[in-house]
Amino acid sequence: MRSHARQQHNCAIKDTIVPDQNQRKVKVTVPYFEIGKQDGATLATGGARSGTKGYFVEPTMFTNVKNGMRLAQEEIFGPVVALIPFKDDAVFQANDIQYGLASSIWTNDLGRAHRVARKIKAGTVWVNTFFEFDPIFPFGGYKQSGLGREYGQESVDTYTQIKSVVVRF
Repeated sequence: MRSHARQQHNCAIKDTIVPDQNQRKVKVTVPYFEIGKQDGATLATGGARSGTKGYFVEPTMFTNVKNGMRLAQEEIFGPVVALIPFKDDAVFQANDIQYGLASSIWTNDLGRAHRVARKIKAGTVWVNTFFEFDPIFPFGGYKQSGLGREYGQESVDTYTQIKSVVVRF
């Protein structure tokens, strides 16, 4: 998959495959392989269980995904990536969903990356990478992708009560 992804899509995909959380999660993820194909997306790689033991699902990549497709509109939380082509409307497309947990921008133009990242309504925006975390970074989503933040100073703020006291002598 790694060589195929780099050759066909010029993105870096790690070699490590980790299992889904449990059988219930696998049963939620696997139907998206057929849903994507039925909606007209192209299955580029993956799209099946991996082995017969454990909860392994092949890393799966769909191309030619349109914003209205379920692959683009729902939070799958499985090893599935939906590549959506764009021209000038990338920010509109990124924001045209009810969720906003994370987004990834791939570009050689760092200035453009920062301009686009400011406009994308997502709690985390990665540039030329994905799924990188650090405990100092606040983590949480926009819109229907959760409330509050984990990690960072913002997570501490959740457990505090702020009070203003105004005194005039």
